[in-house]
Amino acid sequence: MSTLTLEKVKTIKTLNNIAERGLNVFNDHYTIDNDSENPDAYLLRSYNMHEMEFGDNLKAIARAGAGVNNIPVDKCTEEGIVVFNTPGANANAVKELVLTTLMASSRNLFDGVAWTKTLEGEGDQVPKLVESGKKQFVGKEIKGKTLGVIGLGAIGALVANDALDLDMDVIGFDPFISVDTAWNLSRNVQRAMSIEEVFANADYITVHVPFTEKTGGMFNEETFGLMKPGVHILNFSRGELVNEEDMAVALEGGIVGKYITDFPNENILKMENAVPIPHLGASTKESEENCAVMAARQVKEFLETGNVKNSVNFPNASLPYTGKKRVAAFHKNVPNMVGQITASISSFNLNIADMVNRSRGDYAYTIIDIENDVNGDVIPKLEENINQIEGMVTAHIIS
Repeated sequence: MSTLTLEKVKTIKTLNNIAERGLNVFNDHYTIDNDSENPDAYLLRSYNMHEMEFGDNLKAIARAGAGVNNIPVDKCTEEGIVVFNTPGANANAVKELVLTTLMASSRNLFDGVAWTKTLEGEGDQVPKLVESGKKQFVGKEIKGKTLGVIGLGAIGALVANDALDLDMDVIGFDPFISVDTAWNLSRNVQRAMSIEEVFANADYITVHVPFTEKTGGMFNEETFGLMKPGVHILNFSRGELVNEEDMAVALEGGIVGKYITDFPNENILKMENAVPIPHLGASTKESEENCAVMAARQVKEFLETGNVKNSVNFPNASLPYTGKKRVAAFHKNVPNMVGQITASISSFNLNIADMVNRSRGDYAYTIIDIENDVNGDVIPKLEENINQIEGMVTAHIIS
């Protein structure tokens, strides 16, 4: 394996259009080459990578967005390729659309606008027809109503806080809420002890959780039966969170008053009182730039220092980079791995200045700074030695 050095120009390849602000993060030590067959890193948005073969140089993939279902994460893990996403970079864009559609659907704005468009050609009669027809679109104000927020991550927390400012009551559920999010969440958000508590009390429910085996189809006939009649459900997370057959029945029977989704398909388009949004959640210029910048910075930080933040397959781990030679090793999470790495370093009469080790499931990541000023052919020999340790997936030495 080649040694990572700041002198070596690294190749970045984009698989989708990436905002220029993101690409500008890379300095003269990088080249953007979209014809490269063996880049050091990929930047992408929605490009499907599942059928791709990866070159020996590939060390990082960054998704400018949150979802990574278009990336073969398991394969990347087995090959020691770190996969980043950009949680929170598009949070404000999604939050604004959630609140916009919450209010618009509550006031029947979408249906009203569509009906008004049908009056084209009525000439001077249009104002009179509007006045006589508007009563069919009488809606509800959201002030004083209860919004249930399922998932209080970057987006959910913003939605919850801003809904309070709109004079809504807010009840939230998230058993895995992070410390950072908890600090940013208003104390006026009521904490639900179970998801069923949200279902039972909310007039509007917005969901902000990833799609997993546990969350798939979480909105279904059984859970609809726990909700207030006429509840509005907003889904800007994943279409698979909703059992669409059950949703169609619930909408037809008035159990669900409106279903607002950013993931339309043929089934959704046939549902009365479904509001299909053409996947606009993160589609703002600001969001695309924020995601691109965040993705680029994470790749640059990893290639230059080995530090990992916002990875979906590596454990997050970092050490302040002081310019010392640094071992960055991704390996199986088994006993004595760190001991073998440090023994390898010691065998070259090198001292350890600092280190960190973090684990994630079956794998772990170790960063070790070397005290000595190492010259000559020691670095490639040490790198080769560490990579020969049983259970080592990949190791690089950054200098």
